[in-house]
Amino acid sequence: DKAKLLLEKITGKKAIETTSSKRIPGWKVRPGLAIGAKITLRKKDAVEVLKRLIDAVDKRLSIRSFDKTGNLSFGIPEYLEIPGIEYIPEVGIMGLEVAITLERPGFRVKKRSYLRRKIPARHQITKEEGVNYMKQNFGIIIKQEEDQEE
Repeated sequence: DKAKLLLEKITGKKAIETTSSKRIPGWKVRPGLAIGAKITLRKKDAVEVLKRLIDAVDKRLSIRSFDKTGNLSFGIPEYLEIPGIEYIPEVGIMGLEVAITLERPGFRVKKRSYLRRKIPARHQITKEEGVNYMKQNFGIIIKQEEDQEE
């Protein structure tokens, strides 16, 4: 409930719960148990929120934040670091994980139910293309491995 409230305050959209599909006794997780919250943003809404979230990490991301298909994820230790967000007493202090999926037009063929096909290698996004896109559109700085150890 706290995660849903926090995501709704950050984005202004309605959040949905994610539920588990497996039983993991060590973590006391059972199927159907609410374990998280998420919001899907597209186009202008996604760009606006993403700019604020990247500002929260001082526009510095590690090269390890990107996977081989150009997607990226990073963590924000406390939501108070996000510009424009005030302390929410109901939530307390909480961090969040940001996951960004980059796709070209035509990726629907991978997800549709009728005539599903694989995305050819020439149409997939590479790690370098994802890094360049984020640098050009959001002005991120890629941290080197030596910077992370300090």
